[in-house]
Amino acid sequence: MNDIPLPKDWPRGVKSALIHSVSLAHTVITYSRSWCADSPLKRVQLAGELDQARQEIALLREEIRIKDARMARIPPHHRLFYPPTERMSILALKAARRWNLEQTAQAFLVEPATISSWMKRLDEDGEQALVKLSMPINKYPDFVALVVKQLKCLCPVMGKKRIAQILVRLGLQLSASSAGRFMKQKYQPKKPLPTTDLIETAERKIIANYPNHVWNIDLTVVPTQAGFWTAWLPFSLPQVWPFCYWVAIVMDHFSRRIMGFAIFKYQPSSRQIRSFLARAFHVTGHVPKYIISDKGSQFWNNAFKQWCKRRKIIPRFGAVGRYGSIALLERCIRSIKTEYTRQIIVPMRQSDMRYELGLYVAWYNELRPHQTLNGRTPQEIYDGIPIPRTQYETRGKNGVKIKLSVSYFKGRKYLPVVSLEKAA
Repeated sequence: MNDIPLPKDWPRGVKSALIHSVSLAHTVITYSRSWCADSPLKRVQLAGELDQARQEIALLREEIRIKDARMARIPPHHRLFYPPTERMSILALKAARRWNLEQTAQAFLVEPATISSWMKRLDEDGEQALVKLSMPINKYPDFVALVVKQLKCLCPVMGKKRIAQILVRLGLQLSASSAGRFMKQKYQPKKPLPTTDLIETAERKIIANYPNHVWNIDLTVVPTQAGFWTAWLPFSLPQVWPFCYWVAIVMDHFSRRIMGFAIFKYQPSSRQIRSFLARAFHVTGHVPKYIISDKGSQFWNNAFKQWCKRRKIIPRFGAVGRYGSIALLERCIRSIKTEYTRQIIVPMRQSDMRYELGLYVAWYNELRPHQTLNGRTPQEIYDGIPIPRTQYETRGKNGVKIKLSVSYFKGRKYLPVVSLEKAA
């Protein structure tokens, strides 16, 4: 069997055949997992989740192997040295992973003696210190800078404005420009939009004057781990489950509060969207005067217009093919994807996806400050609550010690909750 050669001209297609085979196998596995996700047996569901996690771990290990193999081909004396701040991060990771010297050296392609010398010189100070913090801490501004750097490290999706707004809520007066300087990034100030900005529609401009005056609604697709890409024609997979979910989101324009969401396995019909909106009206106890949407088939039809007319709602539609016609909700959808769904393994079970997205919506409404709301949360704007300013007075007082505490909403690492406490 080992002596049988490939047929004529086959060797030229071996590489393409390999890529196509892997892509086809991935599609088959996705369909298999979708059966496990919908199984009524908890054991089968857990088996599918475990298989998905194992595959993700295997893919991450392969990524690391490829990068390490590239670095290992460089002669040791030609490799770049780790800077002192990175050495501190390596030692912190060593402590967190409970690695010994050999394991740490193997992971970062250095010698065990190198790690040992870092540990022995950990308490050194001065310019010649082998291991350093990101900045020296001996003054109050240095402390604030360290807080900013820690927030950026723990919550990489945060920008300088959001970090500054969070610190203001905690009682530390800090401008966005100062936060940007501490992060060693160029700061370009942007004028925030007022809370009652204009909504561009095809007919006229509408101004949101109070909560539940104007609602925006839109649809988006959230890919699962399977994604949309495949190696053969037509180079994409259908936008249906198990390759993605369809998500409908409705937002109050005045407060930026997400009023509700719905998850579908296939592109929803107009009837399903109307049922979703009716549930949102029932849960919130309010019916808006205007509903802004694009001209998708779910909204641009007589049935939807008559449904709105019966409820004394005026439907308005954005321009066809024009990005930004419902800009606020589009920006919210972008935040959902960049801050959460692209940071996790999207569940295959619809109930789990609904739970995960519900956690983000609760965090988004109640704990996430917004730049256009001057650092307030959507729930505070919706309820008319001013920004809380329970400050720890630190200016002009020596000996006041404060501690920055970062927790995570429901244990999700990408949903940070920042608090400031007096140190014991």
